[in-house]
Amino acid sequence: MTLSEIIRAEARALGFDDCRVLRVAEAPRLVDKLSAWLAEGCEGDMTWMRETMERRADPRALWAQARSIVMLTMNYGPDRDPLENLAHADRANISVYARHRDYHDIVKGKLKLLASKLVARAGGDVKVFVDTAPVMEKPLAERAGLGWQGKHTNLVSRRFGSWLFLGSIFTTLDLQADEAETDHCGVCDACIRACPTQAIVAPYRLDARRCISYLTIEHKGAIPHEFRESMGNRIYGCDDCLAVCPWNKFASTTRETKLAARNDLLSPSLGRFLAMDEVEFRTFFSANPVKRIGHARFLRNVLVAAGNSGDVRLATLVAARVVHASPVVRGAAIWALARIDPSRLDDFARQFRSLEMDPEVCDEWRRASHTTSGVKT
Repeated sequence: MTLSEIIRAEARALGFDDCRVLRVAEAPRLVDKLSAWLAEGCEGDMTWMRETMERRADPRALWAQARSIVMLTMNYGPDRDPLENLAHADRANISVYARHRDYHDIVKGKLKLLASKLVARAGGDVKVFVDTAPVMEKPLAERAGLGWQGKHTNLVSRRFGSWLFLGSIFTTLDLQADEAETDHCGVCDACIRACPTQAIVAPYRLDARRCISYLTIEHKGAIPHEFRESMGNRIYGCDDCLAVCPWNKFASTTRETKLAARNDLLSPSLGRFLAMDEVEFRTFFSANPVKRIGHARFLRNVLVAAGNSGDVRLATLVAARVVHASPVVRGAAIWALARIDPSRLDDFARQFRSLEMDPEVCDEWRRASHTTSGVKT
């Protein structure tokens, strides 16, 4: 067995579903493509994309001594239809990847074990990365042969569909490289048609500023009005473009690693989340990806979902957030209450509207008053 074959066997024993190698010298150079994307401002609030562009676009700029990159995948395909909650407006829909422990912790721990085995067997230096470092994992995974970047810009595998966590081990060792994968999307455009906000502006091109995953996770301010209704009850991430990928049909029959979802995150009620204070939020989402957006942004997302639900039973919980300390929460609460119980909003307006100092929340009050009077803005 070659060293690469040994690494692959050990990776599978640790729970990875696939493992491939590319040489740093053969890694795709992405400076022009990334520069053009950033020039259009498609990164939104993700300022680190611009700040780390040179290192992100070329692995040699990240670590000059690296000679090979071991790319790994872990399948997290769901056992049930990931979009079934969208039909139940009183339930919250959480992206599949966030229905269990934080994948950063899961994958990084296994990467460190695999890297230590590699060093023990062959020497050299190693560095491990899982998403948070300036590494373009998806193009590297494609070059290593793990899959290809689909038209939704995510990695697609013929064995595991679109449900893949990625991790990488950079090493100073010269390892035997695998063949690159080719694009198998063909004429299919299911992911483009499925996007609720038309964030996939062209095949293989995503405008993050329109993406619900970006808006609910990375975006720090108020959710833009033009996208609120399209969010539906998606309170953390969006799986639509992934879920409709035809290659997913292989994932359920070939999965070898099982990441079990938490039962209380499969179909949670909006009411429960609206009632959560910050302490309960931190406890409930301990070791879960949702925790990292913080309580205020979480409430912002849940309030938008509540507004889309049309469920007047949520009005009391929504109304309680009209006086929240965070402007993004107050603004979302005003919008939601105007949609599900405008008469109650009128009572709040008499008490609190004149006291509001935040310009964006003041604008929410103005918009809400037009909405409740029958004038749309």
